[in-house]
Amino acid sequence: MQVAGKRRTNPSSPEEWMHLAVRYLARWDRTVAQVEQFLLSKGASAAQAKQTISRLSDLRYLDDRAYAGRWVESRMARQPMGRERLLAELQAKGIQEAVAERAVQEALREMDDDTLAKRALKSWQRRGRRVTTLQAVRLLRQWGFEEETIERTIRARFGHEGLDP
Repeated sequence: MQVAGKRRTNPSSPEEWMHLAVRYLARWDRTVAQVEQFLLSKGASAAQAKQTISRLSDLRYLDDRAYAGRWVESRMARQPMGRERLLAELQAKGIQEAVAERAVQEALREMDDDTLAKRALKSWQRRGRRVTTLQAVRLLRQWGFEEETIERTIRARFGHEGLDP
């Protein structure tokens, strides 16, 4: 990286790695896996990355459980979706399966899958879009709802139209 005509060298001390990681975290909420990947991409050794992540975790700057909970709440506010899709997206961000499952379970503890699917369709339609039965089925599948939930939701919304008895 060039700064005012000078080439910056990679951090060498634990404090410099910590400073770099904190700057990275300041821009966006991140997972442990994302910070680790960032540090490794900047030339940190695995040991340096692990040490920095440990310190960030001790200071509570980095917490995958808290991240997962915030992420699920934010995602559900923007676009309701099924449990499977939420789990898959969290795991794609490097969140461990057990942590992801707990975050999704806590966020959705008071909402059954049918209500969630209905909210997802309403969210889509609120944007001024009309949705056909086939589109609704496709959307609910993409959003991670199980087939039984999709069938119940479609029957409740559209009647038997387009579905086998």
